[in-house]
Amino acid sequence: MDSRQPFDRFHGRVRGAQRHCAHPHCREAGEFRAPDPHGQRASANGPGDYQYLCLEHVRQFNAGYNWFAGMTAEEIMEAQSPINVWPSETRAFRASGSVDSPPKWADFKDPLDAISTRFRSRMPKERADGQFLSPEDRKALKTLGLGEDADRRALRSAYSAKVRAYHPDKNGGNRSYEKALQDVIAAYTHLKTSPAFI
Repeated sequence: MDSRQPFDRFHGRVRGAQRHCAHPHCREAGEFRAPDPHGQRASANGPGDYQYLCLEHVRQFNAGYNWFAGMTAEEIMEAQSPINVWPSETRAFRASGSVDSPPKWADFKDPLDAISTRFRSRMPKERADGQFLSPEDRKALKTLGLGEDADRRALRSAYSAKVRAYHPDKNGGNRSYEKALQDVIAAYTHLKTSPAFI
């Protein structure tokens, strides 16, 4: 806090305002901002119009403010529920006033491509045949030593070759390849049920 400014116990006070209280016949300074009931309401185009009131009249305004105005009985009960947590975006601050219309991706502007770059690696990739590969599909293909355009025949062939290479019976009873063998079996089991290979 700046030590040069005096402490004001009234949050939101605009000191030194050159306007009078908007309440009729009041000549006190209008130092507190409140929504103007006769002005433009808050919308997607802006926060709406404000009026400036003195301390006495802003207290009257706040005492008469009804947060539940316009809500249905179910919405009021939900808002008053002791198990209700603070929602991610409250009804009062949503421009449309509706809780049923989440924002669309088209509403976001991403000129630096910051959002899509971060999530692009998590998105399924399309193969040459039009099928999509999930990150799990790509990991399983890598385990089998295959590229992303492999087909079912290549899967079976790579699986057979890897099982022969890692099986203890083919390695004189050496069990050091057991983990690699389990990974190959898990990768093949995943890929043979993957939508990209059905």
